[in-house]
Amino acid sequence: GIEESGGRTFLVMELVPGDTLADRIKRGPIPLDETLGMAAQIAEALAAAHEKGVIHRDLKPANIKVTPEGKVKVLDFGLAKAFAGDGAETPMDSNSPTMSAAATAQGMILGTAAYMSPEQAKAKTVDRRTDIWALGCVLFELLTGKAAFEGDSVTEILGSVLRAEPDWSAIPGSTPPAIRALLRRCLRKDVQQRPRDAADIRLELEEARAASSPAAATVVLRAPAPVPRRWLFLGA
Repeated sequence: GIEESGGRTFLVMELVPGDTLADRIKRGPIPLDETLGMAAQIAEALAAAHEKGVIHRDLKPANIKVTPEGKVKVLDFGLAKAFAGDGAETPMDSNSPTMSAAATAQGMILGTAAYMSPEQAKAKTVDRRTDIWALGCVLFELLTGKAAFEGDSVTEILGSVLRAEPDWSAIPGSTPPAIRALLRRCLRKDVQQRPRDAADIRLELEEARAASSPAAATVVLRAPAPVPRRWLFLGA
């Protein structure tokens, strides 16, 4: 809400309890079922924003909270931008903190280096597929406990984003093949090769979660053996 008091106008926003995903990741590995469930909720949030014509541009574990009830909340739309770009908009130059003081200035990199898409790091116009890339980075980190793109400096991290591949061998062996394939598609350097719709990604995550759940194990029942028939022939 927007309220006014004492001649001052202020915003009223939801207070979201719980830890950020960054806090959760620091405490150790997150079970696969929980990881896929949280990633599906993140994709659902992005789909809702995209449907309203908004891209986040700074999706990362520190901007995602999980409430005590397990509800995922995507926060901090401070760098969000409408799809209708103003030409050569650009992305940020730090690893963890988000630099937003000059968020509307031309030539300024906006975002967080380790979660930037290649086009964002190149200061090119971005669209919803930039958020898809960041979702891939978050999912990779949930699965492995480490960032998809690392380095000792912002320059090294951006170089890794532009030229290197994540350490695919770090993904746990229990990860379903469908999720491995989805991750690779989300983290394609070429924006044209990435998924275009967060809602479709949510469906893929939910299907993979359902398929990997113990309750999804298929019970095969043997058909009963056919009962031999006896024929009785009566003479004339």
